[in-house]
Amino acid sequence: MTANDSAPAPTGRPDVTPYFDVGTNTWTYLVADPETGAAAIIDAVLAYDAKAATVSHTGLDHLLDVVQQRGLSLKWVLETHAHADHLAGGHWLRDRSSAPLVIGSQITKVQQVFAPRFGMDDLATDGRQFDVLVDDGAVLPLGNLAIRVLHTPGHTPACVTYVIGDAAFVGDSLFMPDYGTARCDFPGGDAATLYASITRILALPETTRLFVGHDYLPVSGRSEFACETTVAAQKAGNIHVHDGITADQFIAMRRARDQTLAPPALILPSLQVNIAAGELPPPDAQGRRFLRLPLTIL
Repeated sequence: MTANDSAPAPTGRPDVTPYFDVGTNTWTYLVADPETGAAAIIDAVLAYDAKAATVSHTGLDHLLDVVQQRGLSLKWVLETHAHADHLAGGHWLRDRSSAPLVIGSQITKVQQVFAPRFGMDDLATDGRQFDVLVDDGAVLPLGNLAIRVLHTPGHTPACVTYVIGDAAFVGDSLFMPDYGTARCDFPGGDAATLYASITRILALPETTRLFVGHDYLPVSGRSEFACETTVAAQKAGNIHVHDGITADQFIAMRRARDQTLAPPALILPSLQVNIAAGELPPPDAQGRRFLRLPLTIL
């Protein structure tokens, strides 16, 4: 893959504190303007134990405690997309902090596909569960920094990358160079579209710090989880899209690889919660909450 290096250099360097959820291999980020203390949380995880059918807000409580302890002001809760591998904590953080919950405007396409599959006939599919729907090129203030939105679909139609100063938060579009790229076999996913999106990301200046949404250790090589790489490192060494990989080569690889992948372990609980902005199903008259498990008869 060859990217255009003419993109304007970003300004500012945010403080980035990563948090790793071992159960889902998910990275959550607390991002702050070091000059003003304005902060954002990206892709927070609501802990869910599938075997015990329990949820826990302990990790989210810790995040808000850190915000308070560091004297930060939480301005935004950001989602890069509707996750299929963990329950999102954005709704809970929004309700506790009053920071607006943000996602890409194409979330409506994801809602329109998955709400019927879960029999969620009462779910509005216009994105109203979120506070702010952002389009490509949108800019949100973060103290003396700015959050610039890149629409980077391919993994899902609603995926976005948040560029904040010299850092970009790419969600599931790219992983660490030794692990590659996201799957494209979900409804609305497309390998050619993902290639174009990654090209946009890699058009950022080569020193741009890239923060990935997940990390899975490769079969051989490093033994510690990682979250930070750079545009230069991705272009030089991403096993799926390094310099010289053509769109046709990537598409063929991605389609063949996706055919070998099992569904994410938490896809059924995750999607029905996450298309509702992370809000859990409402309680019944006895205060009980129920997830839905659609069955396919073979």
